Amino acid sequence: MSVFAARGIFNMARTPQYGPGTSVVAINRRKQMDPSHKLTIMRHISDEDIVLLLGHRAPGERFRSVHPPIAEQQEPACPMRKLVRPTEGAKNGDRVRYVQFADSMFNAPCQPYQRTYAEMYRFRGIDPGTLSGRQIVECRERDLEQYCRLLIETEMFDPALVSLRGATVHGHSLRLSEDGMQFDALQRCLLGDDGVVRYVKDQIGLPLNRMVEVGKPLDSAWLKEHSTIFHSLVGTALRDDREYVEYLQRIHTLRTKYGFMPREA
Repeated sequence: MSVFAARGIFNMARTPQYGPGTSVVAINRRKQMDPSHKLTIMRHISDEDIVLLLGHRAPGERFRSVHPPIAEQQEPACPMRKLVRPTEGAKNGDRVRYVQFADSMFNAPCQPYQRTYAEMYRFRGIDPGTLSGRQIVECRERDLEQYCRLLIETEMFDPALVSLRGATVHGHSLRLSEDGMQFDALQRCLLGDDGVVRYVKDQIGLPLNRMVEVGKPLDSAWLKEHSTIFHSLVGTALRDDREYVEYLQRIHTLRTKYGFMPREA
């Protein structure tokens, strides 16, 4: 018996921590990242509506492919193919497409880095890109449409403070409009007199043949309680979460010491 087996190292149960912090923001972040946590369904979007919002294909159009289905390729035997199960999109040779979200800094339920963390834990076969005010994720097309259902229907989305924006994404750091909507230079979605937000353009900004409803904006109290953004003016301040601050300070301290004088790290 090896020393590792004797110590039980190979049999240790590992419980992911996902992130530090004791504040409601930290708790919300961990919930979104934890794939075992079932996110609350806040609205229902049809398959056709998701296709319209993405703008990559017409409703009812077949998925375009970039290579034959894996089962038809007659690839040589490879142990990795037995270990890694292909997604449905990869299995069918789908082309790669994307969705991009912009999240308002004013207590949106999600934010760019958080999106990447959550998607990496919950989804497979993705390539996320994270910027200060937007987040893009690329993957096989039919996988993307399934992933978008979770990203739009659950508590990670708010019709007023979260927006699908494939281009011209600016607005995340600007003050909200008088009706509480996040600024959008292309006006992809509008708040109706009945309080329902409807998209009149797809994520790129091309006009839709019909409007797509995404529901009513959530109230400010709910958003503050479910936000994953630290905000000292309208939400939870980072300085109020001592554990989170200590964790960030530790990262920066060790990174600085390692880069400047490795033996001190």
